[in-house]
Formats: sequence, structure tokens, C-alpha cells
Amino acid sequence: MRIPFTKMQGAGNDFVVLDETQARFGLTAGHYRALADRHFGVGADQILTVRPAPSPEVDFEYVIHNADGAEVEQCGNGARCFARYVRDVGLTQKDAIRVQTRAGVIEPQLTADGRVCVNMGTPVFELARIPFAPGSTQPESSGLWKKWPLALTSQAQTAIQFISPVSMGNPHAVQLVADIDQAEVQVWGPLIEHHPFFPNRVNAGFMQVMSRRQIRLRVYERGTGETLACGSGACAAVVVGIRLGLLDAEVDVHMQGGRLTIAWAGGSSPVMMTGPATTVFHGQIELPQCLD
Repeated sequence: MRIPFTKMQGAGNDFVVLDETQARFGLTAGHYRALADRHFGVGADQILTVRPAPSPEVDFEYVIHNADGAEVEQCGNGARCFARYVRDVGLTQKDAIRVQTRAGVIEPQLTADGRVCVNMGTPVFELARIPFAPGSTQPESSGLWKKWPLALTSQAQTAIQFISPVSMGNPHAVQLVADIDQAEVQVWGPLIEHHPFFPNRVNAGFMQVMSRRQIRLRVYERGTGETLACGSGACAAVVVGIRLGLLDAEVDVHMQGGRLTIAWAGGSSPVMMTGPATTVFHGQIELPQCLD
């Protein structure tokens, strides 16, 4: 079957966008893996699907699949690309839209400078809702939040990494590092992702605090690996930094693919993420009818 698609990127986090507003393509996890494959497919960190609104309270449904074919709850950079896509192809004339995700309703808004601002909702710190299950492990208190020790063992070494968990609609484990360039993201990232304390796996964030308004960040994403940028990861890092007493209420997050601006007033306030969203090209790809 021949599938039309649009390739997009937000701060270097790249996506294949599919329009299922008229009909479902009936894709399997194998199809999503094939689309994301950088050698034999289009190539993407995630596949984003636009579907009709499931209720009158929202404008669209937004479905996200990781490069491994698994459906996930949230993607911040993808949300900006989603909003840019539906506006650019004429599916809506609105500058502000309400979008249903597995994690709840988000509200992207196109701004006058061409960027997209997304209301990412309120961060979740309740351990069971993240979900994070540390058992009897005792955390260290820091500011208004905590750091939990994770015992990690690779083939070469063993280490205790201290992480602060939070959910931005998807689970994140954020740790502080002295130098982001020296952080062993490829070693510790997959071990944190699959740590038994995280029953749904987790996105592993490595944050270097430059000042109270500037951080550098690398994220090893669940089901994808390290990406050039992660919108929900940027939100999670800033929220954790604020709760630990290290950051102000608005922070520029510098990642390998570009800069995002994250703002959070604390408490039950929503996290606001602003950044770029760009269409790269449109195309079609032939996929097998059946692909597991």
C-alpha cells in the first residue's frame, strides 16, 4: 500500500506525520518501525498521526508511535509539528487548537514569530502516577523535590545514578551532570530506560545547569535512543530544576538540535513550551500490506 506522509522536525527531533482524518491506514507496529527506519524507510524519531476529534471539546486526536513501533503518551516537539502541520495543510484555520493525546488534552498555539507554544499541562510528581516504584529505596531531599539512587551495572562498570522522576504525560528521570559533553548518555541511558523502578520504562534526561535561566540537556528517549531534542524532556528537566531550587520560572534549554524556552510558575500551573516546527518535505512510501 502507498502511504502519503510529511517529514517534519522541531529542534532536530524529526517526525513522519500521517493524516488519518479521512480514513485509517490500518498500520501495525511493524509499519511504524519501517517508516522510522533511517536506511530502508523515511527515517524518524517518532511517527505522528492526525485523527479526527474524538469529542466536541477538542479539534483533533494526536497519536504518537516511537521508532520501535510502540505507542506512547506524549511528545512535546511533535506537538509543535502537529500544530504546524494541521494549519499548513488547511485542516484548520485556528492559531490555537485543542488536541487529545493518550496523556490528556494539550493546547498548541502558533505565535506571530513563526514558533509554536504548547501548553503541556501540569507536571505529575505522585510516584504511582509517573509511574515510579522505588520500593524501600530512600531518596535524598533537595529543595522541594528528591533524588533517588538507581543502581546501574553495565558490562564495563557499576554506578549509582541519582535521578529525580516526573511525568509530563510520559515518564522522565532527570539527573544532574557536571558536563553534558562528557555525560555517558549511551551507557547509562538504556539502563535507566529499562530500570525495574519504572514499570512503563522511562525517558532519561541528563541536565547541566549553566545559570538559573540556561541549561544544556541530552535525552535518551524511551523506545528511540538519544535524540537531538526532546520537548517533554526539556519540560521535565526545567520542572525538576525549579523544584530542586536551581532554576528560575523561565529557562532556555539548549539541546543538540536547537533551543526551546520552557516556563513554569510552579504548583498546579501548566508548563509552557515554545520552539520551532518546520516542514522538511512531503512524499509517499510503499509499504507491504502486512507487516508485523
